[in-house]
Amino acid sequence: MRILLVEDEDHIRDAVKLNLEMEGYEVVTTGNGKKALELIEGQHFDLLLLDVMLPDVDGFSITETVRLTNLETPILLLTAKDTPQDRVAGLKKGADDYLTKPFNLEELLLRVSKLLRRSLRVKGEDVETFEFGGNKVNFETFEAVSYSGEEITLTKKEAMLLKLLVERKNEVVSRNQILQAVWGYDVYPSTRTIDNFILAFRKYFEENAKKPRFFHSVRGVGYKFTI
Repeated sequence: MRILLVEDEDHIRDAVKLNLEMEGYEVVTTGNGKKALELIEGQHFDLLLLDVMLPDVDGFSITETVRLTNLETPILLLTAKDTPQDRVAGLKKGADDYLTKPFNLEELLLRVSKLLRRSLRVKGEDVETFEFGGNKVNFETFEAVSYSGEEITLTKKEAMLLKLLVERKNEVVSRNQILQAVWGYDVYPSTRTIDNFILAFRKYFEENAKKPRFFHSVRGVGYKFTI
């Protein structure tokens, strides 16, 4: 899970980032609202953790901007303001939760976990297995059975990419989003590498790999799983 943490106080940002990473999350940080919008525009995040009082663009404005095009990604606001009016303002603009400073780190982690679990349930992404077109995939064991009954063992990267595409079925997933979700920031494979994964999926799961029903390449944009 990738989290964008937007907080302009260095000591808070560092402490929260460390604790989130200890929970196994990938965390991208910035202390600037304008930079946050740029990151949101160019990358995929599973949760936004926003301070309200930020340079350039505040957390309320970021929330409002995000909700113009994205109604799904959970948003948790952090703020020193504790009036009912402020809480209501944040929720009205589209935030999912609101935590006032100073806050307990354990409570923050619990709220983050709760928002992510709820998001997964809404999207139907918390299942271990997925079936489509007579194919069955187990994302925990990496085992799959094709429509023809062939037993397949996926690599970890294959399972990660397939799960990403399934989670965002009927949506185009950009190459950058795939790189961040599957390969992280350390290794950047070529476009051809991702194409080879898609070709493998067609070989495994399509009745006619030359006329794919499920796995599609969208030229110049990314890849899409349709069902």
